[in-house]
Amino acid sequence: MSLELWLAFCATETVLCFTPGPAVLFVASVAMARGIRAGLAGALGILAGNLFYFALSATGIAAVILASGRLFTALKWAGAAYLAWIGVRMLVSRSPATPAVAPQPVPRSFARGFVVQAANPKALVFFVALLPQFIDPHAPVGFQLVILGASSLGIELCVLSLYAALAARARAVAGERGSGLLERIGGGFLVAAAARLALVRSH
Repeated sequence: MSLELWLAFCATETVLCFTPGPAVLFVASVAMARGIRAGLAGALGILAGNLFYFALSATGIAAVILASGRLFTALKWAGAAYLAWIGVRMLVSRSPATPAVAPQPVPRSFARGFVVQAANPKALVFFVALLPQFIDPHAPVGFQLVILGASSLGIELCVLSLYAALAARARAVAGERGSGLLERIGGGFLVAAAARLALVRSH
Protein backbone atom coordinates (compact mmCIF):
# COMPACT_ATOMS: atom_id res chain seq x y z
CA MET A 1 0.00 0.00 0.00
CA SER A 2 1.45 3.33 -1.08
CA LEU A 3 1.56 6.46 1.04
CA GLU A 4 -0.84 8.17 -1.38
CA LEU A 5 -3.38 5.37 -0.99
CA TRP A 6 -3.12 5.49 2.81
CA LEU A 7 -3.54 9.28 2.85
CA ALA A 8 -6.58 8.98 0.60
CA PHE A 9 -8.08 6.47 3.03
CA CYS A 10 -7.38 8.73 6.01
CA ALA A 11 -8.98 11.69 4.26
CA THR A 12 -12.06 9.65 3.36
CA GLU A 13 -12.33 8.25 6.87
CA THR A 14 -12.03 11.72 8.42
CA VAL A 15 -14.83 13.10 6.26
CA LEU A 16 -17.06 10.12 7.07
CA CYS A 17 -16.35 10.43 10.81
CA PHE A 18 -17.20 14.14 10.90
CA THR A 19 -20.48 13.50 9.08
CA PRO A 20 -23.22 13.34 11.74
CA GLY A 21 -24.41 9.76 11.84
CA PRO A 22 -25.69 7.43 14.58
CA ALA A 23 -22.24 7.16 16.23
CA VAL A 24 -21.63 10.92 16.32
CA LEU A 25 -25.16 11.72 17.47
CA PHE A 26 -25.02 9.06 20.17
CA VAL A 27 -21.70 10.27 21.60
CA ALA A 28 -22.74 13.93 21.43
CA SER A 29 -26.09 13.30 23.07
CA VAL A 30 -24.62 11.21 25.88
CA ALA A 31 -21.88 13.76 26.58
CA MET A 32 -24.40 16.58 26.44
CA ALA A 33 -26.76 14.87 28.85
CA ARG A 34 -24.36 12.97 31.13
CA GLY A 35 -20.92 14.53 30.86
CA ILE A 36 -17.54 13.99 29.22
CA ARG A 37 -16.76 10.65 30.89
CA ALA A 38 -20.00 9.09 29.68
CA GLY A 39 -19.42 10.54 26.20
CA LEU A 40 -15.89 9.15 25.97
CA ALA A 41 -17.07 5.78 27.26
CA GLY A 42 -19.72 5.78 24.54
CA ALA A 43 -17.02 6.61 21.98
CA LEU A 44 -14.94 3.64 23.14
CA GLY A 45 -18.04 1.46 22.81
CA ILE A 46 -18.42 2.68 19.22
CA LEU A 47 -14.80 1.72 18.53
CA ALA A 48 -15.37 -1.70 20.07
CA GLY A 49 -18.27 -2.13 17.64
CA ASN A 50 -15.94 -1.23 14.79
CA LEU A 51 -13.44 -3.83 15.97
CA PHE A 52 -16.27 -6.36 15.99
CA TYR A 53 -17.13 -5.58 12.38
CA PHE A 54 -13.48 -5.54 11.44
CA ALA A 55 -13.19 -9.11 12.72
CA LEU A 56 -16.35 -10.12 10.85
CA SER A 57 -15.10 -8.61 7.60
CA ALA A 58 -11.76 -10.38 7.97
CA THR A 59 -13.58 -13.73 8.16
CA GLY A 60 -16.07 -12.91 5.40
CA ILE A 61 -19.14 -13.05 7.64
CA ALA A 62 -19.92 -9.37 7.16
CA ALA A 63 -20.15 -9.86 3.40
CA VAL A 64 -22.73 -12.60 3.93
CA ILE A 65 -24.84 -10.33 6.13
CA LEU A 66 -24.60 -7.50 3.63
CA ALA A 67 -25.58 -9.79 0.77
CA SER A 68 -28.62 -11.09 2.65
CA GLY A 69 -31.45 -8.59 2.38
CA ARG A 70 -33.33 -10.04 5.34
CA LEU A 71 -30.35 -10.04 7.69
CA PHE A 72 -29.42 -6.50 6.68
CA THR A 73 -32.98 -5.27 7.18
CA ALA A 74 -33.28 -6.98 10.56
CA LEU A 75 -30.00 -5.44 11.70
CA LYS A 76 -31.07 -2.02 10.44
CA TRP A 77 -34.41 -2.04 12.23
CA ALA A 78 -32.89 -3.41 15.43
CA GLY A 79 -30.40 -0.55 15.47
CA ALA A 80 -33.05 2.05 14.68
CA ALA A 81 -35.35 0.71 17.39
CA TYR A 82 -32.56 0.73 19.98
CA LEU A 83 -31.57 4.31 19.15
CA ALA A 84 -35.20 5.42 19.26
CA TRP A 85 -35.69 3.68 22.62
CA ILE A 86 -32.73 5.47 24.18
CA GLY A 87 -33.80 8.78 22.63
CA VAL A 88 -37.39 8.55 23.84
CA ARG A 89 -36.21 7.69 27.36
CA MET A 90 -34.06 10.81 27.34
CA LEU A 91 -36.96 12.89 26.02
CA VAL A 92 -39.41 11.83 28.73
CA SER A 93 -36.97 11.53 31.62
CA ARG A 94 -37.02 13.99 34.47
CA SER A 95 -33.39 14.69 35.16
CA PRO A 96 -32.43 15.56 38.71
CA ALA A 97 -31.21 19.07 39.30
CA THR A 98 -28.04 17.97 41.04
CA PRO A 99 -25.14 17.00 38.74
CA ALA A 100 -23.89 14.46 41.27
CA VAL A 101 -26.78 12.13 40.38
CA ALA A 102 -26.91 12.87 36.66
CA PRO A 103 -23.73 11.19 35.32
CA GLN A 104 -24.41 7.88 33.60
CA PRO A 105 -22.31 4.89 34.65
CA VAL A 106 -19.33 4.49 32.33
CA PRO A 107 -19.87 0.74 31.67
CA ARG A 108 -23.46 1.42 30.59
CA SER A 109 -22.36 4.15 28.18
CA PHE A 110 -19.71 1.82 26.75
CA ALA A 111 -22.21 -1.03 26.33
CA ARG A 112 -24.75 1.23 24.69
CA GLY A 113 -22.13 2.62 22.33
CA PHE A 114 -21.14 -0.90 21.32
CA VAL A 115 -24.75 -1.92 20.65
CA VAL A 116 -25.42 1.27 18.66
CA GLN A 117 -22.46 0.60 16.37
CA ALA A 118 -22.92 -3.17 16.18
CA ALA A 119 -26.51 -2.61 15.04
CA ASN A 120 -25.49 0.03 12.49
CA PRO A 121 -25.49 -1.51 9.00
CA LYS A 122 -23.55 1.47 7.64
CA ALA A 123 -20.53 0.07 9.46
CA LEU A 124 -21.02 -3.14 7.48
CA VAL A 125 -21.05 -1.18 4.25
CA PHE A 126 -17.83 0.59 5.22
CA PHE A 127 -15.84 -2.50 6.10
CA VAL A 128 -17.16 -4.68 3.28
CA ALA A 129 -17.59 -2.23 0.39
CA LEU A 130 -15.32 0.74 1.05
CA LEU A 131 -12.29 -0.66 2.85
CA PRO A 132 -11.20 -3.06 0.04
CA GLN A 133 -10.94 -0.12 -2.37
CA PHE A 134 -7.86 1.10 -0.50
CA ILE A 135 -6.07 -2.26 -0.46
CA ASP A 136 -3.31 -3.06 -2.92
CA PRO A 137 -3.90 -6.65 -4.09
CA HIS A 138 -0.22 -7.01 -4.96
CA ALA A 139 0.90 -6.39 -1.35
CA PRO A 140 0.26 -8.44 1.81
CA VAL A 141 -3.47 -7.97 2.47
CA GLY A 142 -3.40 -8.84 6.16
CA PHE A 143 -0.83 -6.20 7.00
CA GLN A 144 -2.77 -3.59 5.03
CA LEU A 145 -5.97 -4.47 6.86
CA VAL A 146 -4.24 -3.96 10.19
CA ILE A 147 -2.84 -0.58 9.08
CA LEU A 148 -6.17 0.62 7.73
CA GLY A 149 -8.08 -0.70 10.74
CA ALA A 150 -5.74 1.00 13.21
CA SER A 151 -5.88 4.22 11.21
CA SER A 152 -9.68 4.09 11.15
CA LEU A 153 -9.90 3.55 14.91
CA GLY A 154 -7.41 6.33 15.62
CA ILE A 155 -9.20 8.85 13.43
CA GLU A 156 -12.63 7.97 14.76
CA LEU A 157 -11.43 8.17 18.36
CA CYS A 158 -10.10 11.69 17.76
CA VAL A 159 -13.29 12.84 16.02
CA LEU A 160 -15.67 11.32 18.55
CA SER A 161 -13.61 12.70 21.43
CA LEU A 162 -13.88 16.15 19.88
CA TYR A 163 -17.65 15.85 19.59
CA ALA A 164 -17.85 14.61 23.19
CA ALA A 165 -15.73 17.52 24.42
CA LEU A 166 -17.83 20.09 22.57
CA ALA A 167 -21.08 18.57 23.84
CA ALA A 168 -19.75 18.41 27.40
CA ARG A 169 -18.70 22.05 27.09
CA ALA A 170 -22.24 22.95 26.08
CA ARG A 171 -23.44 21.09 29.17
CA ALA A 172 -21.04 23.04 31.38
CA VAL A 173 -22.14 26.37 29.89
CA ALA A 174 -25.81 25.52 30.31
CA GLY A 175 -25.32 24.63 33.96
CA GLU A 176 -27.75 22.77 36.19
CA ARG A 177 -30.83 24.63 35.00
CA GLY A 178 -30.21 23.71 31.40
CA SER A 179 -29.26 20.08 31.99
CA GLY A 180 -32.81 18.83 31.53
CA LEU A 181 -33.19 20.73 28.26
CA LEU A 182 -29.86 19.40 26.98
CA GLU A 183 -30.91 15.84 27.80
CA ARG A 184 -34.07 16.32 25.76
CA ILE A 185 -32.06 17.80 22.89
CA GLY A 186 -29.79 14.75 23.05
CA GLY A 187 -32.83 12.50 23.00
CA GLY A 188 -34.07 14.31 19.92
CA PHE A 189 -30.69 13.74 18.26
CA LEU A 190 -30.99 10.00 18.87
CA VAL A 191 -34.55 9.81 17.57
CA ALA A 192 -33.39 11.65 14.43
CA ALA A 193 -30.47 9.22 14.12
CA ALA A 194 -32.90 6.30 14.42
CA ALA A 195 -35.04 7.72 11.61
CA ARG A 196 -31.97 8.21 9.44
CA LEU A 197 -30.75 4.70 10.14
CA ALA A 198 -34.13 3.28 9.18
CA LEU A 199 -33.69 4.78 5.69
CA VAL A 200 -30.35 3.05 5.07
CA ARG A 201 -30.37 0.59 2.18
CA SER A 202 -28.00 -2.28 1.51
CA HIS A 203 -27.47 -1.22 -2.11
